[in-house]
Amino acid sequence: MPGRLVAANLPVRAVSPVGANGGARVEVEAGGKDGAGALGMAKFELEPIGRVEARRSEAIDDDWGGSESAIVLDARFEPDALAGLEDFSHVEVLFVFDRVDPAKIASGARHPRNNPDWPAVGIFAQRGKNRPNRLGSTICRIVRREGRRLVVAELDAIDGTPVVDLKPVMREFLPRTAVRQPGWVGELMRDYWRRSDAG
Repeated sequence: MPGRLVAANLPVRAVSPVGANGGARVEVEAGGKDGAGALGMAKFELEPIGRVEARRSEAIDDDWGGSESAIVLDARFEPDALAGLEDFSHVEVLFVFDRVDPAKIASGARHPRNNPDWPAVGIFAQRGKNRPNRLGSTICRIVRREGRRLVVAELDAIDGTPVVDLKPVMREFLPRTAVRQPGWVGELMRDYWRRSDAG
């Protein structure tokens, strides 16, 4: 089971591996407003609820379409922790990009995928993995439930990724108005869900 994660809405100070299964401990250091004074934001800990089992072991930007993987709950959870999820078509998976090099975490603006043809936008205006708290979120189609395993389609997380939460997708929590996005997003996502034998 991946190790305990310490997180906050603050820049990551250090990342150290825990165990042999890809887990990590993330230490977050409270900073000050404009570098002066304490923010008063407390640290908190996230302990992964499980991990991803997938054929893909390398983080590649595209070709996630048609892939199938499983979220395996930690042994501290009974299988009935997943009971009822099979009545939903989709689940939102929250996970940690635990292989990201701390030195490459972005805290300001950058070109998505370092492509100069796309505008430099803030890290919170894109979905790149080099984020301050390294959290990812994807809505996946539920395929089936098998004991402590939830099999899903098109989860863009690699084998061993720590999962920190699962939430059923409900219509009432989806956007209630039309979704708007800049043009560069369509270019970036053009091949993201392309089908591949890698899944």
